[in-house]
Amino acid sequence: MMYKKLFPAIRIVGLMLFVLFSQLVLAQHTKRIDDRDISYVTSGGKLHPLQKKMDIRHYTLALDIDIPNRSISGYTEIKIQQLEKSDTILFDLIHLYLVNKVTVNNKAVAFAQQDDKVFITAQNGFEKGEKYVRIYYSGIPPVAVRPPWNGGFTWEKDKSGNDWVAINIQAEGGKMYFPCKDHPSDEPNEGAALLITVPAHLQVAGPGMLLGVTQKKNKATYHWKTNYTISNYCILFNIGKYKVVKDIYTTILGNQVPIEYYVLEVDTMHAKKVIETKKRDSRILEKYFGEYPWVKEKIGIAEVPNSGMEHQTMITFDNKFSYRTVGGQAYSDNLFHEYAHEWWANKVTNQDWAHMWIQEGIATYAEALAMYELGGQAAYDEMISAHRRGVKNRKAMVLGDEVTEAEVYSGGDIYLKGSFFMHGLRYLIGDEVFFPTLKKLATDPAYTYDNVVTTSDVEKLFSKAAGKNLQPFFDFYLRTTKVMEITIKEVGYKQYQIKVNNFFMSLPFDITVNGQVVRKEIPENGIIVTSDGLPLVDAKGHYLRKITQL
Repeated sequence: MMYKKLFPAIRIVGLMLFVLFSQLVLAQHTKRIDDRDISYVTSGGKLHPLQKKMDIRHYTLALDIDIPNRSISGYTEIKIQQLEKSDTILFDLIHLYLVNKVTVNNKAVAFAQQDDKVFITAQNGFEKGEKYVRIYYSGIPPVAVRPPWNGGFTWEKDKSGNDWVAINIQAEGGKMYFPCKDHPSDEPNEGAALLITVPAHLQVAGPGMLLGVTQKKNKATYHWKTNYTISNYCILFNIGKYKVVKDIYTTILGNQVPIEYYVLEVDTMHAKKVIETKKRDSRILEKYFGEYPWVKEKIGIAEVPNSGMEHQTMITFDNKFSYRTVGGQAYSDNLFHEYAHEWWANKVTNQDWAHMWIQEGIATYAEALAMYELGGQAAYDEMISAHRRGVKNRKAMVLGDEVTEAEVYSGGDIYLKGSFFMHGLRYLIGDEVFFPTLKKLATDPAYTYDNVVTTSDVEKLFSKAAGKNLQPFFDFYLRTTKVMEITIKEVGYKQYQIKVNNFFMSLPFDITVNGQVVRKEIPENGIIVTSDGLPLVDAKGHYLRKITQL
């Protein structure tokens, strides 16, 4: 009886304590909001136990972009599937924003901001099942220091003095401007929607399809929506005084896909060449990796004031419209590489940043294949040689699991060594196995769209196709910084021993003997060849190796 009488008072005291706690957190937040240093912010890493309890299904971002004040305000609604009961729902959002309200299934709930996170709580916790979490917030986004590598917002003016806004958040993740589960392993399976409000004289370029534009007084709201799975760092937009130049591309399977180029009005004279280049590049990429992945939406390009990025169905591009000539044709490295990411990153997505070489290395190798298509074998060999010479080997490309983007992104190796690894793998198993398997990786539902991949997945696929265990080859290249240490030793009259001293598996090598190239397998104890002079080993450079004559 006494407890029943005291319960209302206890409850009131509890609520007062919670309000006091919330005020303290907000006070701390207000103090921190002046601290603009976000150099520590990176995407991925170890997934928080609370976030393991939920599956992201959809994001809706409804934001008003205040360009003069360089601020944003509005809400993000996240559709989740709560996989097990939890006392807390957790999202990532950097501390530069102030959350002022949170609802779950349209009911206001308690929340607190701490350590670049939003903790959402309810008196009885959250049961399993579908939930809609809406977070209202506002703030001043971080300015990109060196976009797209060090991300944030870029606030620029075009040549005519019009506002021009770009977003780049791959390294830091979606939490740079909207609350999310910032881990590559969980993409929104049902896609994302963006309702972005800007001054009426500007346009918004976004992912998916433009469902409509509504105007109210001097503002316009652009409603973009994608129904495909999408990485959170691709859920973004660009703003400018754009002209939309359109065309149609017919895919390798006969589907017609719109091409939409959001080019600044002052640069429209360049649009036709960009689109024609895009069509040509599409044919090359489809040959090796299958049909363009987003046929139900569009092939999109947006001009931005920084180097390009692989934003799904709206890749960004800015190379000042300069091209180089390959095989008599105009070619843009930037435009092709970012477009290759529609397959490698957007369609085939890493489960963890630990496996970033998959998207960057294979997209870079795609450039070598473009060289072959445009300039023949010599152009391919020249690019592959450049990739081999560019390898730094400062750290392994695969460092384990659940690592951050910052830990993995080690300069050029995930690009150049990743590409050269694919070249070596091609030589090892042969074109008749390599190319169909590479296409299978890019087209099989087990590795695409809703499913994410790891290095082990790729290795097992190629091992099965080749009919041999390729794990030692994958481990040597991807999990170490070693190179093959090969010795050539004269052991008798015209007799030479060729041996791999840090042997890890039998590998084929091109060996030049008396002017003839023969392909020989070198086992653990090496081989003996007969030659009038010193034989050459791997003269064309299929592997990373150091050759010593004893």
